[in-house]
Amino acid sequence: MTATAQENAIAVADAFLAQSEIPLYINGAWKPARDGKTFEVRRPSTGERLATISSAGAADVDEAVQAARSAFPAWSDLDTRDRAVLLHRLADAMERDQDVLASLESRNIGKSLPEALDFDILFAAQGYRYFADLATHTTLSRPLPLANMEASQVHRPRGVCGFVIPWNAPSILTVWGIAPALAAGNTVVLKPAELAPLSVIYLARLAEEVGFPSGVINVVTGLGSEAGDALANHPGLNYISFTGSPQTGKLVAEAAARNLVPSKMELGGKGAAVIFPDIDVKDTAEKLGMAIVRNAGQTCCTATRWFIHDDVYDDLVSASVDFLERIRLGPDTDHATQLGAVISEGQRSRIQSYLDQGLEQGATPLLEGGATQLPGLENGYYVSPVLMTGRPDNVCAREEIFGPVAYVMPFSDEADVIEQVNSSHYGLANSVWSEDLNRAYRVAERMVSGNSWINAHNVFAYGLPYGGVNLSGWGGGVNSQQTYLDYLRPMSVVRPLT
Repeated sequence: MTATAQENAIAVADAFLAQSEIPLYINGAWKPARDGKTFEVRRPSTGERLATISSAGAADVDEAVQAARSAFPAWSDLDTRDRAVLLHRLADAMERDQDVLASLESRNIGKSLPEALDFDILFAAQGYRYFADLATHTTLSRPLPLANMEASQVHRPRGVCGFVIPWNAPSILTVWGIAPALAAGNTVVLKPAELAPLSVIYLARLAEEVGFPSGVINVVTGLGSEAGDALANHPGLNYISFTGSPQTGKLVAEAAARNLVPSKMELGGKGAAVIFPDIDVKDTAEKLGMAIVRNAGQTCCTATRWFIHDDVYDDLVSASVDFLERIRLGPDTDHATQLGAVISEGQRSRIQSYLDQGLEQGATPLLEGGATQLPGLENGYYVSPVLMTGRPDNVCAREEIFGPVAYVMPFSDEADVIEQVNSSHYGLANSVWSEDLNRAYRVAERMVSGNSWINAHNVFAYGLPYGGVNLSGWGGGVNSQQTYLDYLRPMSVVRPLT
C-alpha cells in the first residue's frame, strides 16, 4: 500500500468512527436504538474511546427478525447464481476497501495492520467467493433408489438465521457464518460482540452498496445481556449460530431449545501440541511460539498445552523461551508488532487471574510474562508471553485462558500422552510434531478433537472441515461443504408408483 493509499484509508476509517453515534442496520435502513441507548468501543492499544455505538434492545432485535422474515421469500426464490453474484460483489467491495477494513479491525482488536489485512480481511473476502461458488456447484436434490416409488431428498433454505459473533476475529467469523447461510438462500440477523463491532457494521455498509435487498442482512449491535439475549430467545428464528465460550454457548443453546430452534455451537478449546524427539527444534519452537502470540493468543484452537518428549524437552523449552523473549510486543500502529494488546482490561485481568491461580497451585514459570505496561501506552491492554509447567491438574493446564500462554508438560510414552491429551473436556484442535509420518498420523487419528494437524498448528483453508466436539461445540464446522449444508433443511419428496 502506498503512503497516499494508506492515508486515504485511515481518513475513511476516521470519518466512519467520527459519527456521533454509529447506528443499527435493520431492513435496509440505518437507525438508532429505539430507547436511545448507546455504548462505547475502546482501542486496546491505547485504552482510548474509538466510537459510540447504538445499543439494541429487544424491540430492535424483534424488528430485525421480522425484517428478515419478510425478506426471506424473495431472497430464497432467487436463482442461486443471482445470490452468488451478490456475494462476489461483496467480496469485490471488501477487497477494494481492504485497507479501510483492516484499519478498523486493527484498531478494534489491537493487532498490527498487516496481520489484520492478510487473515482477517483478505481471507474473509475469499470466504464469500468460496461459498458463492460452492452453492452454484452443489446439487440440492438427489434421487432415492426405493422400490415402487419415485423419491428424492431435496434441500431448502431454513429461513431466518441468527448469528452471535465474538470479538476475537469478527470479520473472519462473520463470513464463516453468514456466507454459507446467504448462499443457501437464508436471511440473517447478526449481533456482533460489543467489544469489536466495527468491521461488521462496515460490512453492512458494503452489502447495502452492492445491492443486497433490504432485510436480507441486519446488524443489531448491543450488549450480550440485552441484544444477545433477545436474539437467542427469539421464536422467529429458524436457526442460530453462536461462537464464543462454552459457558455462554450453553445459555444460547438452552434459550434456542425452548423455542425448538436448532443451533450451531462453535466454542472454546484447550489445544494440545504433542512433540516427539525427531523434530527441528528451532523451527518447531518458532511455529508453536507464533501460534500462542498470534491474535494475542485469543484464538480458540491454538496450542496452549505442549506435551514435549523427555528426549527433547530441555532443548525445545530453551529454544521457545529464546524465541518468545524476542517477540515484538507493541501497538496496532507499529507494522512490525507481532504481539498486540488483548481486547480489553477485563480480558487482561482474566488472563492474569489464571496465571496467579496457576502459580498458587504449584506451577513453575519457564518464561515469566503476564500483564505488562509499555512506555507511552500505559493505558493499553498488554500481556507478555508466558510459558509454565507443572502438574496436569493445574488450572492453567485445564482451562482456556485465551491469552499468549502455554502450559508445558514432559512425556515419555505415546499411549500415555494420547490419554493425557484426551483427558480434556474440550475437543477443538490438536497437533502432532514428528518426522515419522506413520507415527504422526497414528497419533493424530487417536486424539479426540474436530481437527488434528501434523507439523503445523492453526491451519485453515476453504473446503477443509473445521469444527469441534465435547465442550468445543457441535454443528458442521465453519468453512466446508458441510457448513453450507447446515443452512439447508432436508425434505423428502415422494410419489408412490403402485
